[in-house]
Amino acid sequence: MRADAVDPLYERLTAYAGRPAATAGTGKDPVNLPMIRHWCEAMGDTSPAYRGPDAVAPPTMLQAWTMGGLTGHPHGTGRSAAYDELLGLLDGAGYTSVVATDCEQEYLRSLRPGDRITFDAVIEAVSRRKTTKLGTGYFVTTRTDVRADGEPAGTHRFRILKYRPAQRNPVQRNPAQQNPAKPEEEAPLRPRPVINRDNAGFWAGVAEHRLLIQRCTGCATLRFPWLPGCNACAGQEWDTVEAGGEGTVFSHVVMHHPSFPAFDPSGEGGPYAVALIELAEGVRIVGNVVGVPYDKVRVGLPVRLEFLRTDPDLELPVFRASEGG
Repeated sequence: MRADAVDPLYERLTAYAGRPAATAGTGKDPVNLPMIRHWCEAMGDTSPAYRGPDAVAPPTMLQAWTMGGLTGHPHGTGRSAAYDELLGLLDGAGYTSVVATDCEQEYLRSLRPGDRITFDAVIEAVSRRKTTKLGTGYFVTTRTDVRADGEPAGTHRFRILKYRPAQRNPVQRNPAQQNPAKPEEEAPLRPRPVINRDNAGFWAGVAEHRLLIQRCTGCATLRFPWLPGCNACAGQEWDTVEAGGEGTVFSHVVMHHPSFPAFDPSGEGGPYAVALIELAEGVRIVGNVVGVPYDKVRVGLPVRLEFLRTDPDLELPVFRASEGG
């Protein structure tokens, strides 16, 4: 969008910046050990700091204690009317699709079992209209300030994109109808993984068709995903072991919406299964389950590692199951 372009909707949206996104929010449950245990089991986090009589909650659970669940928060608390109005304006203008883009958290103190959580949120910013591969829309950023027993405990910034999906020209299948001077639409690409200094070795292994797991050289604890330090002993030194490739489905979800054709071989965009795979080595990894229909994936299903080339520049580890597995 040009800097001098007039966007009346943007002018209306920016009027919401600084208004509350949530008010008088109260966590449905106090910080508690069962939720901490479930979180750590799902994440494969074995840190002793999250167990025992002096346990604290993993910092990344900050948002979990503010969630209202399927029934939401009581009337008059939680999400504000201003935030609903903002989203309603976007929906009414045709920006009806939504995708979460990123979040930032700041931790001010540890959360301990028994802490009562309260929070307020503000609409921090609305971007100018942006065009992305998904479509054209507006980024909306909210900031939630979390308190524990009345003390500041942390801040959670969350950003979504409310957008109008990009129109895709269907590929002409009849050769007689095709314009030889105009190539067919290129196949959609999967999003690129973020590769940084902490996980570059993992992706180098994938390029060699090896699934590498970090191993602490101090206490021999295996860890995945790759981290700069050991959760068990805080050691900074590590080497790697190669996974044998056998595993089972620990948990899974089926993605129905939004539709991303790049994630489905048929080009229809799903549904497709995403699973948390427990490898024989004891660590867990998120990946697609292939080889069976999405509605046949189940907890405990045996799977085997293989590598899928999704396009000339990207190869990913996936997990294949048999129909009768």
